[in-house]
Amino acid sequence: MSKVNIICMKWGDKFPPTYVNRLYAMVKRNLTLDFRFVCFTDNKIGIKKEIETQPLPEINLPNNAPERGWRKLTAFKKNFGGLKGTTLFLDLDVVIVDRLDDFFTYPGDFLIAHDKKNPKKIEGNSSVFRFEIGQYHSILSNFEKNINQIRKEVRHEQAYLSNEIFKLNKLNYWPDEWVPSFKYRCCHPWPFSLFKTPFIPKGAKIILFHGLPNPPDAINGISGKWYRSIKKTHWIKDFWRE
Repeated sequence: MSKVNIICMKWGDKFPPTYVNRLYAMVKRNLTLDFRFVCFTDNKIGIKKEIETQPLPEINLPNNAPERGWRKLTAFKKNFGGLKGTTLFLDLDVVIVDRLDDFFTYPGDFLIAHDKKNPKKIEGNSSVFRFEIGQYHSILSNFEKNINQIRKEVRHEQAYLSNEIFKLNKLNYWPDEWVPSFKYRCCHPWPFSLFKTPFIPKGAKIILFHGLPNPPDAINGISGKWYRSIKKTHWIKDFWRE
């Protein structure tokens, strides 16, 4: 297989540069294929020198638009970042716990994690998705032309992205066991969560940390929600490191 791409995006101050550094280190430990890792960012201070960085692509968003991940759609620009070929997008807050090679050989034109909170919906979780550079540029152009209407119809980027790919009959999902949600699949339900430590589900490769908690809070047993209790999850440190 020719060289593959791993891309991530960092903007604003939600995540410090250590998240980029740790993501790169996890990829390097878990991918045997020849790869190019690129972080698209508006601030590369603190990101390690061996990590390729490029400017964050522009997107026409209203000044008062709440953060809903819309900037991820810029990955569908033609000739995005001067890249070509098969590309895996990873959110900064994922934790990689097993080999990644299968994410590049699993069949399908477009693959995304299924949002198992609402399994009857087609919506994917865009923490982990694979596509070919330049293949779906109409998704971005349509968004920029119809941004106000689209923001009325869907709450965030992954809902819009899933809908558009579905219309093209290209929407496919990763095996559920590969991409478990930390809070829905790793954490025990109440009241067991009061005394049982979260675990790594069988077959997991990338654990998704969407919403709260994030990896450092999970390590310290902080759920971020009054109605959710988790024990300190020290095993995360074995994977989420440089």
